Amino acid sequence: MGSLADRLRPQSFSEFVGQEHLLAEGRILWVLRQRKKLISLILWGPPGSGKTTLAYLLGKELQANFVSLSAVDTSLKDLKDIIAQAKRLKGLKQETIVFIDEIHRFNKSQQAFLLPYVERGDIYLIGATTENPSFEIIPPLLSRTKVLFLEPLKPEEIKKILERALEHPLGLKEYNVKVEDEVLWSLANSAHGDARFALNTLEILVEKVKALGKDKLELSDITSEVIKKPLAHDKEGEAHYNLLSAFHKSMRGSDPDASIYWLARLLKAGEDPEVVARRIIACAAEDVGLADPMALVVAVSALLAYQALGSPEGDLALALATLYNALSEKSNSAYLALKSAEALVEEKGDLSVPLHLRNPVTKLMESLGYGRDYLYPHDFEEGFVPQDYLPEEIKDKTFYHPKDKGKEAEFKERLKKLWGEKKE
Repeated sequence: MGSLADRLRPQSFSEFVGQEHLLAEGRILWVLRQRKKLISLILWGPPGSGKTTLAYLLGKELQANFVSLSAVDTSLKDLKDIIAQAKRLKGLKQETIVFIDEIHRFNKSQQAFLLPYVERGDIYLIGATTENPSFEIIPPLLSRTKVLFLEPLKPEEIKKILERALEHPLGLKEYNVKVEDEVLWSLANSAHGDARFALNTLEILVEKVKALGKDKLELSDITSEVIKKPLAHDKEGEAHYNLLSAFHKSMRGSDPDASIYWLARLLKAGEDPEVVARRIIACAAEDVGLADPMALVVAVSALLAYQALGSPEGDLALALATLYNALSEKSNSAYLALKSAEALVEEKGDLSVPLHLRNPVTKLMESLGYGRDYLYPHDFEEGFVPQDYLPEEIKDKTFYHPKDKGKEAEFKERLKKLWGEKKE
């Protein structure tokens, strides 16, 4: 006997719950069903949102030969055999849908192998993935398919699925266990859109109360280890980059609450804390910048503290540096200055170093004028003397434009005092 989720897999669209943005009248899957039209699809969505079931129901309703594969254990030879069979069936006017679960796990060669057969219509491909197809599917295959995003199921939709499980002969009906409505809502909310997780959790809880000799499932029967859903986090996938992006942008946006929330999300999901620390350092350099140069010191110190302490004590150092970034005044003047200089280097190439800035390490160099007329700043009052430091062709170019933020406002005043209008 399979899992509860497998036993209760819908056998018709009338039993399917959710994804109304795809199935409602006038929407794409409604149109395909009405027109009896097959196209190749990539179904992208979180676990338990109905990707496999949708593919199965489309194949069943459109009366296609349905071949279900898992990318994890499918070889190129398997694909060749399936394609050969599909070609034979095509000659008999029978279409074939090849459903590939976790298609993002196919390597580029396996994906490329499918291209001509999808192009000619020898097969109709339906791939299911939890990962962003634009990262995981090769562009030629992506251009030959329609990507449909499946949303996490709403709590009320999951509750409906759980109620069906309690009443269905293949479900939990034979257990004859009464389940409080509050329990169903609790399971629906804790599943975070994953119907499979909710069903499996319900099955475990029903088995638990039966083992205890009870005939009613109550809120008090739910324990945290049963209902807690692991946080989704693939260190190679889109979620990884989305969390890091939200974390960095929250610090840049001076929101301490959002910054600490995303930090907690990253750490709880199992992200490498040193990756998090590097993001904190990047924010300190790029976004806080010269408005508060101590932010970079704090950020680097947080990394060193974490390396010395490890988790959980070292996590506090990361939290401290995160909040320091979020609460500091911001300036991206250093970032902009570097980008401006890089652009000019690309444009102008290798401009010569002015002779007076060159170091005359040999007599020949000295005779050629290396170092001649160089003015040593420490020989002058305040340790400064105006002279040109840029190549002749760009001697009046300005890359750095200070902002009136925090410590940088002081730097701006000093710059004006030393250089006057030349550096404005």
